[in-house]
Amino acid sequence: MELDEKKYLYLLLLIPIVVCIFLFNMYWKRRTQREFGDLEMVKRLSPEKSVFKPVLKIVVILLALTCLIIGLVNPKIGTKMETVKREGIDIVFAVDVSKSMLAEDVAPSRLAKSKQLVSQIINQLGSDRIGIVAYAGSAFPVLPITSDYGVAKMYLQGMNPDMVSSQGTSLDEAIRLSTTYFDEKSKTSKLLILISDGEDHSEGASTAAEEANKIGMKIITIGVGTERGATIPLKENGVLRGYQKDQNGETVTTKLNQEGLKTIAKATKGGYVYGGSTKEVLDYVKNALNNIQKTEFEATQMAEFQSQFQWFIGFAFLLLFLDIFLLERKTSWIKELDLFNEKK
Repeated sequence: MELDEKKYLYLLLLIPIVVCIFLFNMYWKRRTQREFGDLEMVKRLSPEKSVFKPVLKIVVILLALTCLIIGLVNPKIGTKMETVKREGIDIVFAVDVSKSMLAEDVAPSRLAKSKQLVSQIINQLGSDRIGIVAYAGSAFPVLPITSDYGVAKMYLQGMNPDMVSSQGTSLDEAIRLSTTYFDEKSKTSKLLILISDGEDHSEGASTAAEEANKIGMKIITIGVGTERGATIPLKENGVLRGYQKDQNGETVTTKLNQEGLKTIAKATKGGYVYGGSTKEVLDYVKNALNNIQKTEFEATQMAEFQSQFQWFIGFAFLLLFLDIFLLERKTSWIKELDLFNEKK
């Protein structure tokens, strides 16, 4: 169940206030009657007055008030199911999260720029399904194929070098893991958008790309970084503690390797684009997507929450309508039962 307007729940505080007013009113009436005269004499002067009816009336009013408030909150229940069909392609984003992506030759850093590019690409997608892979020395599945772009962005923002234990940039592992996201028998077009600085310290990336090409997968590579290169800052809680060093104690300088990324893209008849300009990347990807054939996905069951406020509002008005006919004098057939031992 989902509540549409939770702020109106504060109105439920009116119920104990109404109860207190009712109890005070009952107390005031009884005290006034005592001042007027003997209670037994007062009862004899108004023999048709019921003790039960005022309590019943306040209960009915409280129920009506509660229903009105719940109606304002507008509870929703996912009871309606409808079939939705979409046309698009399956896209996997493989994002390099190795320590070299912490270099700041691209502001604010290579990794932050990569996340920004992926997020912007997702924003311009329509009905395509997407998945996310993180990789460094090994590859790690972050999010399976989904149509929920909001969830994808949430997982995207949480990606960091600590996700993968082994460091390096194993492009072949990223490509092979990405191929497992796709159904080889499906006719849906398959696209891998691989983002990296291209510093591949493993062999076989081109071979992995050729294998991906056999199942009909295209690869677009995006290079992030500069050929001039930069050092890798090591920070703790946002405070710079030093720079990454190699086994000899020398400060590491990481550089963008565009040629390696171009070779991977070429193996699948895909393409390469430099990630320095967000606009250029978005235009390139948009043009590439327009040239890829869209296919219709299998029908998907989508649950839509249905508003239920009308039932509560209707019941509240019914109770208020009944309250009109609840007079404070005794009902004849209840009077005969003498539930409150009122007969003398």
